[in-house]
Amino acid sequence: MEEKVIKAIQDDYPDDLAWCYGCGRLNEQGHHLRTGWLGEKTITMYTPRPEYTGGIPGFVYGGLLASFIDCHSAGSASLYLHRKNGNEIGDGVNPPRFVTSSLQVNYKQPTPMGGPLKAIGIIEEIHPKKYKVYTEVFADDQLVVTGEVIVVLMPKTFRKEE
Repeated sequence: MEEKVIKAIQDDYPDDLAWCYGCGRLNEQGHHLRTGWLGEKTITMYTPRPEYTGGIPGFVYGGLLASFIDCHSAGSASLYLHRKNGNEIGDGVNPPRFVTSSLQVNYKQPTPMGGPLKAIGIIEEIHPKKYKVYTEVFADDQLVVTGEVIVVLMPKTFRKEE
């Protein structure tokens, strides 16, 4: 598992929208998840810290895995729509932001603690403001969790006036 996200959509989120516990670069206590392109798919890498142990020592807490899929999906939709709008990471244009409408997580097998996790996403446009992201999470190249998230464009009322 050698992938590393060099250019992440979260790096381009404006400061007033960069505080998410999962993917906000400005949240000192957060996970700092970073989502980028892997061909036509998306990728997020993350190594859970020991305090995210689940009910069984040596395995990752399921809620963290749901959060991982959730933030990966929002970042994936942002990447997709940003590119569809003719932009790329780092071009100086603020990317679109999304909020979660629904989250479905399927735990395939216990996720071992101690190594990097890799989320790979495929984006499906449902509507110009609504996207479905299918995600597979791997630990040591073993599929451990899958998810399906529907995200919608963040309402303007959530954003700071410009």
